[in-house]
Amino acid sequence: MEVRLWVVALSVESGGEDTQKTTKRAARSQTRSKKPNAQQEEATTQRKCFQGTPKSDRHARKVLLLQIKMFCPFCGLLLDSIQSPRYCCSCGRDVSFIHASTASTSAVTVAGTSQQKACANQFMRYRAQKENERKTFSKGPKKAPIAVKISVGVMNQTKHGLKPVRGKTLPLNVEPQLTAEQLLAVATKKLKDFNRDMEDGEYVLLYPDGSQVKNIPGTDTPFTIEKYKEAIGKPYQRLTLYICTLEVMSHRNDSDSEDEADDEVVVRVPPNMSPLSDTVLWESLESSTPDLRSTTSQSSSGQTKSESRPKQMTTSVDQPSTSREFYNTYTDIYAPVVIESSSSDSGEEEKFQEDHSDGLTAADVVLNLSQKLDTKSCSRFNINRSNVWDGAIRGFKRSSYDPSYTLMVKFTDDVGLTEDAVDTGGPTREFLTLLMDSIKTRQVFYGKDNAKYLSFDCKAVEEDEYFQIGRMIAVSCVNGGPGPRCLSPNLFLYLIGKSKIIEAPIEDIHDEEVKKALLEIKSTTSLGELRGLTEKHSSMLQTAGCCRFMRTLEDQKKVVEDYIQWYFIYRNHHSIQRFKEGLATLDFINALEQHPSLFFSFMCYTETKLTADVLENIFQVEFSPPGSTRCQEETRVLGYWRDYLLYVEEKQTSPFLEDVLMFGTGLREVPLATIQPQPQILFQKTSRFPVANVCSNTIKIPILQTYEDFQEAMDFGIQNAPGFGLL
Repeated sequence: MEVRLWVVALSVESGGEDTQKTTKRAARSQTRSKKPNAQQEEATTQRKCFQGTPKSDRHARKVLLLQIKMFCPFCGLLLDSIQSPRYCCSCGRDVSFIHASTASTSAVTVAGTSQQKACANQFMRYRAQKENERKTFSKGPKKAPIAVKISVGVMNQTKHGLKPVRGKTLPLNVEPQLTAEQLLAVATKKLKDFNRDMEDGEYVLLYPDGSQVKNIPGTDTPFTIEKYKEAIGKPYQRLTLYICTLEVMSHRNDSDSEDEADDEVVVRVPPNMSPLSDTVLWESLESSTPDLRSTTSQSSSGQTKSESRPKQMTTSVDQPSTSREFYNTYTDIYAPVVIESSSSDSGEEEKFQEDHSDGLTAADVVLNLSQKLDTKSCSRFNINRSNVWDGAIRGFKRSSYDPSYTLMVKFTDDVGLTEDAVDTGGPTREFLTLLMDSIKTRQVFYGKDNAKYLSFDCKAVEEDEYFQIGRMIAVSCVNGGPGPRCLSPNLFLYLIGKSKIIEAPIEDIHDEEVKKALLEIKSTTSLGELRGLTEKHSSMLQTAGCCRFMRTLEDQKKVVEDYIQWYFIYRNHHSIQRFKEGLATLDFINALEQHPSLFFSFMCYTETKLTADVLENIFQVEFSPPGSTRCQEETRVLGYWRDYLLYVEEKQTSPFLEDVLMFGTGLREVPLATIQPQPQILFQKTSRFPVANVCSNTIKIPILQTYEDFQEAMDFGIQNAPGFGLL
């Protein structure tokens, strides 16, 4: 009984406990029904996170959530990321907001990972496609080689060696892979097609220096156009090669093999010449030799001698060979050869040596240039002698001015009255003479009076004065006027292309400080002193771009030469180019380039002076009918005229022979072209003083009784004639 009661009691007790537990569970369930627990919220959050996500990505998101560690933001306790509790078990605060933000972050991260994976797959597919296209791609047929354009010309032997023949250079389209033999064949055919005067025979291909084309210069590489272009570093359009006959090339090699120190001259006599032509025949003392002075004067002035002057020697036309012909042949062929290798002037004159076998003169060249002038049209100039430049520059800048028109010049006196004259050549010559004198004083030039260089001037550049002065010089020479006769020979050689540099001495520099600095550098004798001077004048040298470290004493020469080139050429480059463009008017600069020796004395200063003999031969004397009383008086006065010219030549005061020429022709010097019309000397009794008419180039000298009266009248008349017109 006891046992049973205990069991019952126990069961009652246990039943009571169960009742209590049941009651608590019911209350708890009611509470849960009112407020969901943290696990339910976590599940709901994960469900929202995975909503719309493929099943393949859900596992990745779950793994990502497990890897995320969560901490309580209030106490720092590590929370269970899997259970996702709502309350912190340490501080008891609500941490459910942490789970919501973690779930959204994981969703975004997983979505980005999926997008990156899709992009990677797309790139791999694109890569595989391009790789397949690359393997299956096949190149088309090779293109034909592109032809390039070069230039080919002809070389011929001159006394200075092999030189290119002017006007024989032609363009040629060839392939870059052509060898020397192939190029020679193509070039020879092209030149023969366009030049029928080409000689028959075998030709060789030459470089610009005259050496035969076999290999690339300086190497053993066989020649091709492509390799030559790469070696020389120029574009194809600037490549120029030449051909010449094998005979000329072999003759050159033979001449090069001779000893240069041997000055022996070998003269080959033509077969049609007599073997005794080298012998001067003896003439009797009664006959005189040719008047060499008269011949020289006539050739220099370009005028014919007066018919009234008695001839000193006559020759028979019927005789094919006379003593004078033998004499001329002897002097032309067997003239003594003088070689002065140490002379400084010989190098200067050698640059002007030309072949004048055709007897060409400056007058012939100018006559050819003047044929382009339009004599039916004219350009008008109104000139005041007190300021010739002002009227000239207005006329040359006028829009209606044309260099090919003839000049119509009218002079005005100081009060503005126009002189009564018609320009038939005289006023034009006087105007050009005065104009050449005025340009010597312009700011575009500097230096000595007889050796001027071009200088840069800002105002002259703005007014384009360099071009205008160059055009004035060209127009003056072609229209029968004088040249400037003031340019430095170094500048003249550079303008016509005979020299690539200006070999000017330091003394030609007009800046005294620069001149002094260069003289110090040039005269130094020690390397230390040279470096000190270089540092002292570094700013000056840096301006010219020639400041460098002096390694040896020989560097001083290079520095001085570089500075001179900069001083005369590079800093005046624009001025020189515009001056040359002005000289190109009427093709005058081409005449300078082709015949520099003929025009040198008209562009540069020379020591040659006008002589009484030359002036006498310029003027032709017109006499009255022979046998008349007036003719006898004119013959007497003609002696006065000739003595007066000798008197003027000898004295050192005004008037000079140039003033006499200016009085009669409007020129102070003998021009390039022949003076037209022919200057004449006439006789008159109407005036005691000489009367000149430069339009017709005549001087009427007075018929007086004594030479003293004649001399006094001529001096007074010429000195009081400021220019053109009657006295």
